[in-house]
Amino acid sequence: MEDVFDTQPIIGMVHLEPLPGAPRFDGDREFIRERAVRDARALMAGGVDGVIVENFGDAPFYSDDVPKHLVAEMTRLVRDVREAVTVPVGVNVLRNDARAALSIAAGTGASFIRVNVHSGARVTDQGLIEGQAHETLRLRDRLDADVRILADVAVKHSEPIGSENVEQETRDAVERGLADAVVVSGAGTGRAVDRERLETVTRVTDDLGVPAYIGSGMTHETASELLSMADGAIVGSALKADGKTNNPVSESRVKSLVESTK
Repeated sequence: MEDVFDTQPIIGMVHLEPLPGAPRFDGDREFIRERAVRDARALMAGGVDGVIVENFGDAPFYSDDVPKHLVAEMTRLVRDVREAVTVPVGVNVLRNDARAALSIAAGTGASFIRVNVHSGARVTDQGLIEGQAHETLRLRDRLDADVRILADVAVKHSEPIGSENVEQETRDAVERGLADAVVVSGAGTGRAVDRERLETVTRVTDDLGVPAYIGSGMTHETASELLSMADGAIVGSALKADGKTNNPVSESRVKSLVESTK
């Protein structure tokens, strides 16, 4: 990931409003675009090192194959965000459409994607989701796309099928799934990561020579401690007005959190 981030990155979330076709879509495409661009600019102005565009408002989510109209909408929005900021931009297509995310990233010049289940399988609120690392990596080669893959380990809002072995899951994601970095999060959106789990993951990633990023729950109060253990963090809720996930990004909260990491 050194070719994307030259520091220990703070990556901010651009949570998209419900897109056309989603149950909560309100019919206003221009508002969605304006909100995405405004949030991205606020994140950059506050000092983040990158942003991820994610269809957070589209619940309930498709499991692993979103419709073509959603890909089209996200491609337009990711392009608009890329034109609005100068930091690296990533894509996450919920719940787990890595092929769509990679295609959007390749078409818009985004730098990385986040894949919730890259290898192995997890039980989720969308049912059983199986990793498709073999397809994602081959598609990246076919597209000749310079796009990095951030793979979650024991992703939030999911449970293992049997007993959980986070150390082995991390090794498999990198050694067999060829992920460029791994992400470790808490049990759900905005939930703090378990310190013991984080230590296990970072011990493995240090051995394998890839970064480990915190994926949820980092706050102004915990940022310094957590970043002494991890190689960076993806932050959403803590950067929003009043710390609430569905609110707009607060530039002042971004600046405060970034300052707390120095």
